Amino acid sequence: MKYAVVIEKTPQSYSAYVPDLPGCVATGETQEEVTQNIHEAIAFHLEGMREDDIPIPEPQASTVSIEV
Repeated sequence: MKYAVVIEKTPQSYSAYVPDLPGCVATGETQEEVTQNIHEAIAFHLEGMREDDIPIPEPQASTVSIEV
């Protein structure tokens, strides 16, 4: 499955979250680091859901970039 991930730049670092997986978040000092961290966070989040017999949501969120 492929989940949409939102990465935001903060004054000191980067943060990321997955709209389809509430509570699945990560931070990192660089965009590369936050990307790796959110990848690991998604895997951990899904593992916990499986262990708790919580249905895994199908990816529904999508992203587009709009030039203005």
